[in-house]
Amino acid sequence: MSRSLSRAARLRKIENLLFRNAQGLRVIEIAEACEVDRRTIYRDLDLLSDANVPIWQEDGRYGIIRDQYLATVRLGFNEAVTLYIAARLLGRHADEYNPHVVSALNKLSTAFPDPLADYVNRTASTIEDRPINHQFISVLETIALCWAEQHKVRIWYRSPRSGRLHERTLSPYLLEPSATGGLYVIGYDDWAEDMRTFKLERLERAERLSDTYAIPENFNPAEHLADAWGIMTGDEPTTIELRFTPEVAAYIMERVWHSSQELTTLADGSIRMRVRVSDPREMRPWIRSWGAEVEVLTPTELRDELADEATRLNALYADGDDDSGPAQN
Repeated sequence: MSRSLSRAARLRKIENLLFRNAQGLRVIEIAEACEVDRRTIYRDLDLLSDANVPIWQEDGRYGIIRDQYLATVRLGFNEAVTLYIAARLLGRHADEYNPHVVSALNKLSTAFPDPLADYVNRTASTIEDRPINHQFISVLETIALCWAEQHKVRIWYRSPRSGRLHERTLSPYLLEPSATGGLYVIGYDDWAEDMRTFKLERLERAERLSDTYAIPENFNPAEHLADAWGIMTGDEPTTIELRFTPEVAAYIMERVWHSSQELTTLADGSIRMRVRVSDPREMRPWIRSWGAEVEVLTPTELRDELADEATRLNALYADGDDDSGPAQN
C-alpha cells in the first residue's frame, strides 16, 4: 500500500513539474527531482499519458500541452466562493464576452451545494447571453498561451487616437484586468525597447512566435503597478490632492482607494485625500463620478482641465431655449 501511495504522489509531482516548466524537462532532471532512476520516470510518463495527461516530447525534453491540459484542483467551500466572486468581477468589468469565464463558472458550480450551484449556473447563463467577439477570444487565447510558455507574440494594435494599425513584437509579462473595464497585457516591446501596456480589446490579431524569452526575476507585478491608479504606469508619480465634502466623507473613509493614499479629516468635516499616481488621466473618470462633492486642489493642470470641463457642461445644460430638447405636452 505504501508503495502505491508513493507512486501516486510521485505522479502528481511529475505532472506538476511538467506543468510549471514551460520549456519542458529532461528525464534526468525529473528523476533527480523525484529521487528515482530514469527507468522509473519513463514508466511514470507512460502512465500519465495513459491517464490522458497531454504530454509533448521534443529533443529529449518532456512537457505538458497547456491548451489541452485540465488541472485537477480540490477546493474548499470558502475557496470556491472566493473564485466565484473573482469570476463575477471579471464578468462585470470585461468589455468583451469571454466563454472561458462561462465554462469556469459552470465547472465551479460543482463545488457548491444547492441552491448556490443553481445561482452560479444562472450567472454563467447571463454572461453567455452576450454576443461573442471571436477576434478578442483568439487574441486572448494566443497571448495567454504565449505568456504561459514564454514565447514572444506578434500583435497588431489599433490606436484609438490616430486609428493607425501598429505591429509590435511583445514578450508578455502579465495579463491584468482593469477595474474600469478591459483586459490588458503588460510586457517588453522590442520596438520601443521598454515596457508597454496594451489593451486586448484594441488588438486586431496576435501570432505566436518561435522566439522565447524569460521574465526578469526582478519583475514584480505588485511593484510595477504600485503607482498606477488603474493600469497605466510611468516614470515619475504625480501627487494629487482632492478635497471631498462632508456629505461623502464616510464613503471616502470606508475603503482604501490607492496604496499611497493619505486621508486627513478637516475641521469642517471634509476629507483631504493625497495620492501619488503614475498617470493622473486615469483618475479623471473616478473624480468625475463624485460630481460637485470633490474639488481638485493639485496639480494645477488637472484642476484646470476639470474646471474647463465643468464650464462646458454648464453651458451645455444652461440653455433652456434650445428647440432641440424634448417636446413638451
